[in-house]
Amino acid sequence: MKIQVVGPGCPRCQMTEKNVVNACAQLHLAADISHTTNMKEIVALGLLHTSAVIVDGKIVVSGKVPTISELKATLSEGKAL
Repeated sequence: MKIQVVGPGCPRCQMTEKNVVNACAQLHLAADISHTTNMKEIVALGLLHTSAVIVDGKIVVSGKVPTISELKATLSEGKAL
């Protein structure tokens, strides 16, 4: 599973990344987690709001900091927040 946290590196984006890491750890998921901070790349992804989380190429969170519980539900059930 490839998970991409997208945002300029602000505290909200850092919290999103921390929550993604914690959710994966609690679910025992072996995920490739990256953080995209480059604004040109963010625009190219078509995102209007950050922070965002992309799982295997699908935007599952945009414009908010997801909780660990929300992320666990999304990662285990494959639904978007």
